[in-house]
This record gives sequence, C-alpha cells and structure tokens, in this order.
Amino acid sequence: MSRFVETLLLASGLTLAACAPMPPQPSPPYTGQCDASKATWAVGKAATADVVERIRVETNSQVARVIKPGQPVTMDYLAARVNINVNERNAIISVTCG
Repeated sequence: MSRFVETLLLASGLTLAACAPMPPQPSPPYTGQCDASKATWAVGKAATADVVERIRVETNSQVARVIKPGQPVTMDYLAARVNINVNERNAIISVTCG
C-alpha cells in the first residue's frame, strides 16, 4: 500500500509541475536609434500624452523624455531616447535625440 501512495504522490507532483506558469521570455534588446527629423511636425504643438507617444513611435525611440524649462536632466546620451523640449506653456520648442 505504501508503494501505491508513493507512486500516487509522485504522479501528482509531476502533474502539478506541468501546470506551473512559464516565466516570461525576455524581450529582444532594442537595436533601433532615434531619428528626431521625423518629429519636426510637433514643434509648436502642446506636449500632450498622445503627442509625446506619437513622437516616440515615429522617431523610433524606446523612451521619450519631456524637458521643461529649468528642469535638471542627466547628461548621459541614450541613442534610443527622444528629448522633447517644451516652454512654460508646455508647447514643444524642439525635439532631439539622446
């Protein structure tokens, strides 16, 4: 009887292990590079969430950063980041990469 119980427990454990969720697969590394020339249309527009996302997508950037006047920012250069510089009224004054 104990051999039967051991076999049953082993089979139950294997069955439960097969039902465990698979860990998420890592996304492939981003290999694109920002192209700010694709967002010249945005200068003068308000930096709304929709406009910022459209700029990010159209410039082939992984990250978009809105920079307000006087805001401190890091000086590191990231080829996959687009910088959206705005004025006091949140109007876009320039779009650059980095």
